[in-house]
Amino acid sequence: MKLSSNDREKIDINDDDIFYKNPRYVNHLSNSFRKRLTGLYSEYLLNHYVILDLMSSWISHLPDDMRYKKVIGHGMNVDELSSNKRLNSFWVQNLNIKQNMPIEDSSIDIGLIVAGWQYLQYPEKVSLELSRIIKSDSFLIISFTNRAFWTKAPNIWTYSSEAKRIEYVCSVLSSNGWRIEKIFNEKTYEEKLFGFYSSESDPFYSVIARNNKSNN
Repeated sequence: MKLSSNDREKIDINDDDIFYKNPRYVNHLSNSFRKRLTGLYSEYLLNHYVILDLMSSWISHLPDDMRYKKVIGHGMNVDELSSNKRLNSFWVQNLNIKQNMPIEDSSIDIGLIVAGWQYLQYPEKVSLELSRIIKSDSFLIISFTNRAFWTKAPNIWTYSSEAKRIEYVCSVLSSNGWRIEKIFNEKTYEEKLFGFYSSESDPFYSVIARNNKSNN
């Protein structure tokens, strides 16, 4: 997929550093979404992995009963990242300005992006960089719902249907060294009134892609 300049534009053109200056210690995703995400991670993340939690914050949604070799975090707010107890290290970087990451080639076992892809103005360059640092034949898991800070999301995301957003993520990845392995498109439900009934909550979308690019 080739993005136009209009596709990359967003409503709030001010420096992203301004928007993310103050920490937000809140859950931007519903409890049912987070539970489903953690369950998915339980299936794919092994304890000997070096994990990259890209576009992270004060929480990583990793299973509580698992400890990994190393969890490297990235985000836009140093206070949020400092509060994330699952991160062994982290760095702050605006990926809409600079896409090169301070990580060695083929040093990551698995990459995670949660509710972050929708803010990337240059996802092609980011996905290409991820194919450099994530080991060949290893996974990248991109998960999202229908929520966003809409003034900070590029037009390609804001004005697409939910189905088109999945296609968009897959198209960019496929063009930049990734093979789509699995797509999740599920409803989630929140229990109400002590579990006597439930109501529909944040939809769960996740794209799992395998690094099909040789890092040699």
